[in-house]
Amino acid sequence: MSLQLDVRRKTLLKHMGLTLAFLPTVAPDPISDTPMATATPDLHTQLNVAKNEVKSGWVSDLHIDPGQANWIQLQKAVSTCQACGLCQSRRQTVFGMGAEPPSPEQPGVDLMIVGEAPGADEDRLGKPFVGVSGRLMDRMFEAIGMSRERDLYITNILFWRPPGNRTPTLAEQAMCLAFTRRHIELARPKVLVLAGGVAVKAVLDTAEGITRLRGKWTSVRLDDGSEVPAMPTFHPAFLLRTPASKRQSWSDLLAIDKR
Repeated sequence: MSLQLDVRRKTLLKHMGLTLAFLPTVAPDPISDTPMATATPDLHTQLNVAKNEVKSGWVSDLHIDPGQANWIQLQKAVSTCQACGLCQSRRQTVFGMGAEPPSPEQPGVDLMIVGEAPGADEDRLGKPFVGVSGRLMDRMFEAIGMSRERDLYITNILFWRPPGNRTPTLAEQAMCLAFTRRHIELARPKVLVLAGGVAVKAVLDTAEGITRLRGKWTSVRLDDGSEVPAMPTFHPAFLLRTPASKRQSWSDLLAIDKR
């Protein structure tokens, strides 16, 4: 892919709030001097643009295509990503933790959980779901005989904490998604759990809300052609705020246990 960006792509990236590392000087558009309309791109457009930019290797010092990266390369690419401002405010990169990642001699993980983004505790310790909501999640999965050390691999669609634990912007989600999808491919989970509305919408590329989708089996088709059965469910932080919803999450866990 050429490293020259036309006016349209430059404008899209500007709307998305992205500052790409090693971005070359943009050549003038030879076709038209007419400025692009200033409407903010929708999520689908942002995801496609960000996916192309990530695949070009501009967002990492290592210039690695996430679609071809192995586990170690993906970790390094994520830790050096400079695609958005979160790399300036983070304390640590929060990649993932839990059951040992698969290898050629080892099958995929039993269950992979993808949440939204690290919080303050995660940013401090460099591990996902280690705060109050993470402890609730541990107890929930222990109730069906699963532990993060043996059965679960846990990560988020974002690898850095948004300031003040705010909801990740669409641009931030879009730029991380290529990494997240490769993360899932490499983990090769038997079951994927999408925790919370942000993760559900980003990974499934849908506008449907978590309330309508939770508890319903679906599948995620990955770039390598594989499909993973997926269960959308409430984020444990939401359950802490609305304890009455734990009954629905318990139903989701029972469905996962039967799978």
